[in-house]
Amino acid sequence: MPNSEKLRYLRKNYGISVLELEKMEADPYTEFKQWFSKALSCEEIDEANIMVLASSGENMQPSARIVLLKGFEPDGLIFYTNYKGRKGEQLAENPRASLLFFWGPLERQVRIEGKVEKVSPEASDEYFHSRPKGSQLGAIASEQSTEIPSRKVLEDRLSELEKKYANTDKIPRPEHWGGYILKPHYWEFWQGRPNRLHDRIAYQLDGSGEWKMSRLAP
Repeated sequence: MPNSEKLRYLRKNYGISVLELEKMEADPYTEFKQWFSKALSCEEIDEANIMVLASSGENMQPSARIVLLKGFEPDGLIFYTNYKGRKGEQLAENPRASLLFFWGPLERQVRIEGKVEKVSPEASDEYFHSRPKGSQLGAIASEQSTEIPSRKVLEDRLSELEKKYANTDKIPRPEHWGGYILKPHYWEFWQGRPNRLHDRIAYQLDGSGEWKMSRLAP
């Protein structure tokens, strides 16, 4: 583990690309699609759909974790999880949340802020049944964020479910598991630049439903 003296000298000078506001798309969704496509095609990025979800409940204590983007459309970005886990409880108390993508090899990040709501049960069913059978059973076996005495508890639950559904092609989706869509009111596109003078282009939704673009100081 590097000591503090070594940590202070850990840095990388960015500079492989630039952002020019006048060349950015007027719609942040369209811009994001282009960025995401480039991340998907980058061989150095294993999972371009990894994103950080930050949320907070009534106590206003921020909490962040990695989730996976599983769909995006003009009105929002979609991910799936356990509704009864910590993030699900926080989103029920406070639907405001943010997402962060970081694609190191491209020296890029995208920040997104907005309100979260559940997707339709039909959409959750469709995605749930597209997952590998083991992942479906894992979602049922795990009472997310609850304290357990040992890992064996999870493994025993999974073993019981494997026997129960051994001859079942379509496993019922548990009501406590499904999707969310975050509907943005703010996007920020970040490109690393030399000397920490990074490019930041923000899109803010105004009162008339139009996107206002601006360049921010790094």
